[in-house]
Amino acid sequence: MRLTSGADGFAFDAYRAPATDARRGGLVVIQEIFGVTDHIREVADSFASDGYEALAPALFDRRARGFEGGYDPEGVAKGREVSEATPWDEVAADLQACIAALAPPVFAVGYCWGGSAAWLAACRCDGLSAVSAYYGRRIPELLRETPRCPIILHFGRDDASIPPATVQAVADVYPDIPIHLYDAGHGFASDRRADYRPDAARLARLRTLQLFALNGGGRSEV
Repeated sequence: MRLTSGADGFAFDAYRAPATDARRGGLVVIQEIFGVTDHIREVADSFASDGYEALAPALFDRRARGFEGGYDPEGVAKGREVSEATPWDEVAADLQACIAALAPPVFAVGYCWGGSAAWLAACRCDGLSAVSAYYGRRIPELLRETPRCPIILHFGRDDASIPPATVQAVADVYPDIPIHLYDAGHGFASDRRADYRPDAARLARLRTLQLFALNGGGRSEV
């Protein structure tokens, strides 16, 4: 499907996965630096099977429509280039358009670059009931902004790109926000990544689903 940003009228694509179980709510699935890849589509489908109508917006469409980067050094370099050229104000407006396209309650989950974007959405966007952010390396750029809805954070203890001092800096500013640490590196929730850790991925997902359930994402009653 295609959505329109309220900031500049730009039309960007989004992968939609309708809820295949009793609908619990809407969910914005925010991409890694690699774009809306087959992995991100599978993540959206998996949440749809749990009852969440999922939208995965292509947030790099202005600079590289349909971008799907590989996990090799070239793909990583291109993903970083595009992500760093994408301003947070633009991202927030696009995410707001996604939230508006979903019937409440609406939640968000983000991975890698999307973990930072998920924090951004919790701080700036209206209409979110809860947010789960995975290994958001750039969250420290946004620490002057306060989340307006419940949020949990997931980090790997062995993530070379997010050292313990970075995680502690977030905890120092927001001591009441749950920060979950896993014996894993960066990208531990993705089975496409070398750092994939099934046990950590499963636990983080259970915590994410619990957060959503506690904040309005219960099954509809007949």
